[in-house]
Amino acid sequence: MKKVLLVEDSVPIAQGVQLGLTDENFETDISYDGEEGFQKAIKGPYDIILLDLMLPHKNGIDICRDLRKEDVLTPIIILTSRKTETDKILGLEVGADDYVTKPFSIKELIARMRAVMRRSEKTFKETEDYSFGNVQIHFKQMEACKSGIPVKLTTTEFKIMKYFSQHEGVVITRDNFLDDVWGYDSFPTTRTVDNYILSLRKKIEDDPANPVHLITVHSAGYKFVK
Repeated sequence: MKKVLLVEDSVPIAQGVQLGLTDENFETDISYDGEEGFQKAIKGPYDIILLDLMLPHKNGIDICRDLRKEDVLTPIIILTSRKTETDKILGLEVGADDYVTKPFSIKELIARMRAVMRRSEKTFKETEDYSFGNVQIHFKQMEACKSGIPVKLTTTEFKIMKYFSQHEGVVITRDNFLDDVWGYDSFPTTRTVDNYILSLRKKIEDDPANPVHLITVHSAGYKFVK
């Protein structure tokens, strides 16, 4: 049975979601407070976290950001009534895996949950190490080093590098990244992808201004050269 952490301050919504998840054989642990939810997520383990944005004592964005800083890799779906593009982008940039806008159906939520968990398992199931230039990446342990010095990559950065390693020498569009790494069929902007590639270049390229591994293919996307 998959175990879910639901952090939601609305009692009716939380109890309704819990009832729907129970019918689908999910075990649900509810927290109505942001700080309490954060502490539960740290201790875990959970298979997935459902996270409201507007919470007492610690909001959803801060919870998500801090969990990723603590290397908590549990998939996170943000649940919120906010519909603006900025909120969606911010949620994804701090490490959320998906974003569901209220009101939503339980069937839609469960479908999103299963898709996110499948992607998460697929991304990190491989055990092999990968190296290029003076960079070594251990995907299973989520560790990386450059010239023997540890390099701290975020969860999403590991996912991007895994995707690059699986598509060596192939031009990858920004939409490819958004569909296959973030898991969205469409997305309001490609800025998120560009920001992550820029961050990765600073961490793994000897000269980020003149990259030799993470190459921009103008008007197309990016290509990884080992």
